[in-house]
Amino acid sequence: MAEKAPDSIDLSAFPAQSIDDVVVPVPSEVFNVLDKLGNPKWRAEISENLGKQTGNRSQVALLLGNVIAEGFIAVEAEDPEKVKEIGRRVLTLSKAINVEKAVLERSKSITDKADVKDWHAVRREFDGALQDVKGAMQELGDDDLAQLVSVGGWIRGTHVLTSIVSKNYTSESAELLHQPALLDFFSNKLASLSNRRLSNEPLVQRIRKLLKAIRPLIGNGDGSSIPHEHVKRIHQLTGETVEAITIKGS
Repeated sequence: MAEKAPDSIDLSAFPAQSIDDVVVPVPSEVFNVLDKLGNPKWRAEISENLGKQTGNRSQVALLLGNVIAEGFIAVEAEDPEKVKEIGRRVLTLSKAINVEKAVLERSKSITDKADVKDWHAVRREFDGALQDVKGAMQELGDDDLAQLVSVGGWIRGTHVLTSIVSKNYTSESAELLHQPALLDFFSNKLASLSNRRLSNEPLVQRIRKLLKAIRPLIGNGDGSSIPHEHVKRIHQLTGETVEAITIKGS
């Protein structure tokens, strides 16, 4: 029997990165929590579209975060071929923004571990790839792009989370969406990007609006549950943004 879903995600209990006093859980730990919701049909959540990159660095950074999040979904689905495809895509996108060296060994390790179906090891490699990419960007002085990688991953992860929660809605599982500190952190970071040209990119502005729209839907911590209608609305909003990031249909 699956364990009862927790009342909320206890961010302090996760292996994580602390940024400006906000604890950001590593993606694999969030997916561990999702496992407690029962037995989600992960293969149904995998996207066939890994995105079309443009010459726009902000779009590539957001897409990279999106694709890394997709990697965790493929791991949950235990789909070795998709995991390997995603590992190669991560390498291609990293090359497009000059951080290929940071993930070269990770990409190879993802392929090797997927071949032997060592899913825990693959999860660790995707966690490591995310942190390596962000670290390499920060070393290059691209802190703003590093934030976009994080946001891109969060948007895709939230899109999947709302899909899973909505299909078997309970107030307890919906509470997994109650992450006000993390949402406020992303909003503040995007509002204070040092690169003004990046800040004015239409896709970045769209994501600012997305975060603003989602914020009142996730509750205020007053003990009231997040209604099913809000979960479905967040799913719609994040889905539309994922399509914009991946240039779906263009």
